Amino acid sequence: MARLFLVALMVLLAACKSDPVTLTFSGETMGTTYNIIAVDKTAALSPDVVQDAITQALDQVNAQMSNWDPRSEISRFNAAAVTDPIEISPELAKVMRAATEIHRKSEKLFDVTLGPLIEIWGFGARNANSPVPSDATIQAALAMVGQDKILSLSAAPNSLRKSLPETSVYLAAIAKGYGVDQVAAALQAAGLRDYMVEIGGDLVTAGQNPNGASWRIGIERPDAAAQTIEEILDVSGLGMATSGDYRNYFEQDGIRYSHIIDAVTGRPITHGTASVTVLADSAMMADGWATALLALGQDRGLPIAEAEGLAVLFIARQPDSGETGFEITVSTQFAKLQAEQ
Repeated sequence: MARLFLVALMVLLAACKSDPVTLTFSGETMGTTYNIIAVDKTAALSPDVVQDAITQALDQVNAQMSNWDPRSEISRFNAAAVTDPIEISPELAKVMRAATEIHRKSEKLFDVTLGPLIEIWGFGARNANSPVPSDATIQAALAMVGQDKILSLSAAPNSLRKSLPETSVYLAAIAKGYGVDQVAAALQAAGLRDYMVEIGGDLVTAGQNPNGASWRIGIERPDAAAQTIEEILDVSGLGMATSGDYRNYFEQDGIRYSHIIDAVTGRPITHGTASVTVLADSAMMADGWATALLALGQDRGLPIAEAEGLAVLFIARQPDSGETGFEITVSTQFAKLQAEQ
């Protein structure tokens, strides 16, 4: 996922240092960082108590959905070389239901079983000598991919079954957003109604910022050579996520390979869409849809966004402009939400 450069967040942090009811928290989680701003209008909450609530929420999400913790619930599922149904927690079932919905509605390009393809393309463990996989290698990996074919989710009790014992589920494209929502729920439970929670660029906001205005968030221009803001959005009472192809990629023999893999072809995307931002009721859905729509690209993704009523901003490279020229296109729902803010 592309990391948002939250210029608005930094401005707020600098402007509110002297405000005793503005609580700020930051740290590391899920292989990235988190930043939280919350306004305590009662001036009665202990920052330590709020930090404990945040930590507990994050610890639980990691214990259930971290692919980097071999003891997590999803890691234990992946390690189980069986095809019998395995009972899963209600929380994991919720994320898997959302992943299944997005998979079905995105022409199957959002897929939590992409692990074999990600591995053969070398993202996350690549070096300059890593070869581009052969057609045969890609086809062999594709045989182990297909969320709708090799995973079955059932209810009462919640259970997940894989048809191939070696199947692994990777939740990086949706669990981070779910973690944002869980931290937001912890803040709500503590009595906070005005906050912004951001984890690795995925975020959710509620109420107003410390200045009593709408939360305003910057979207990075999808230019690997610069760190500038392309758009600033009003994002109050919404989840938001951006996915881009311009940071995590490699070039070999003059060809650029993105880390966003097409689950149908087994190859990195080649269309001109560089970045997708989604606004949704939850950060989880924004997270999943941002990845799905980037994989689809604007031409295929915009009709889906319109049909599903999704609020989406696409940033596409202009023809013949290389990495420097971009064009913005928004869905009807995105324009509507911005007009209402």
